[in-house]
Amino acid sequence: MLDDSRAAAGRAMKLNLYRRHKPNCVGAHPWQSRSSELEERRKAWKRCDCVIHFSATIGDKFGRKATPTTDWDEARAFAQDLAATGSWNGAVAARALKADAPAEPQRITIDEAIRVYLANRQASVASPTLRKYRTFTKQLQAFAESRGYVCLDQFRPADIDIYFTGSKLNGLSKAKMLDWLRAFWRFAVNRDWVAKSPVSPDLRPPSGAARGADRMPFTDEQLADIIEACTRFEDYVPARWGNRFGSGAWTGEDLKDFIWFSVYTGLRISDVVLFDMDRLHGNNVFLRAKKNENEVFAYIPDWLRDRLQARAKRCGRQPFMMSKTKRLDTVTNTWRRKLDKVFEAADIGSAIGSHHRFRHTFARILLQKGVPVASVADLMGDSEAVVRKHYSRWTTDRQAALTSILKDAFADKPKLVSIRGGRR
Repeated sequence: MLDDSRAAAGRAMKLNLYRRHKPNCVGAHPWQSRSSELEERRKAWKRCDCVIHFSATIGDKFGRKATPTTDWDEARAFAQDLAATGSWNGAVAARALKADAPAEPQRITIDEAIRVYLANRQASVASPTLRKYRTFTKQLQAFAESRGYVCLDQFRPADIDIYFTGSKLNGLSKAKMLDWLRAFWRFAVNRDWVAKSPVSPDLRPPSGAARGADRMPFTDEQLADIIEACTRFEDYVPARWGNRFGSGAWTGEDLKDFIWFSVYTGLRISDVVLFDMDRLHGNNVFLRAKKNENEVFAYIPDWLRDRLQARAKRCGRQPFMMSKTKRLDTVTNTWRRKLDKVFEAADIGSAIGSHHRFRHTFARILLQKGVPVASVADLMGDSEAVVRKHYSRWTTDRQAALTSILKDAFADKPKLVSIRGGRR
């Protein structure tokens, strides 16, 4: 029986239980200090609600872990249950309250749930997005450890409220965090790891945070001013670059190539940095393959194609990988810092300059030229609904239709003319 296997596991291993005291312990015990069950039997001992931990060798691996309780008997039973699985990360065996009671569903640890979740995400998202999922789950796991949680079903709605409201992220980031929380617990519910999501339906992001970031493209005048600012780049950002193919000084021409390529293709900054010349076929830049297996290309003019080929001779087959490191975050952040200096020097109005606005500019130029929304969606790798939602103000056929509606609606209305002494 399970009780027998638990007892056998307890005998087979050397189990050391101890209470580790948290900050502001109600018993006034020093932070991170430890106390044993024997110590707490003393008459003068000041009781507290700090979580009990244990150390042991399980599956030939020594480790320490917090239990989900402050009671010594419950903590001992939890440690023995975990030892019975033979693994620190294994699902904790269900406890049978009675010898003849039906077995309860196995409980899954937070470590194991996160591992499975990330493996699932890895198969469906790009690497930059996967890094964000890893950061999110790492923060959630740290919060669980701070509360002494080991199993996924220990989370309660109050825990999620504390975790969410205690975050110091800005409004938009907190809205994204809430989306990730709901997705993670929906994943857990669908696999019967928990009966119900602890993320309350009435949990809301900060006021105004649910509104998406403004898709504000650069105007043609702003683009021209940005390119002009690149000509002065060497005056305020003296720096050198180097990779295994060569080295040199950063110039405004490097920034111009990066900006022009971004505007003509609509690619995100990471895709521009990782661009390989194998994706250039004549004047066509391969963007992606659609789900219907049709390939999507963006056209670039001869002069930009020639500049890319010249860059490849100096910098290698990845003409914008101007660094000895291959770490994407490092290289993209280098380009962002260079672009920030250009945005500071250019007259782009009150809106914050960012590389992603070149992608918005790509959409704006196409829509203003009358390109169908479906074609713009293909080139951007978005759905038609997303393009209409964020870029509809630049859709010429939409605005023409609205203008026609307004003209017809007010055609038979009298004019408001000014007269002396008032208006009529």
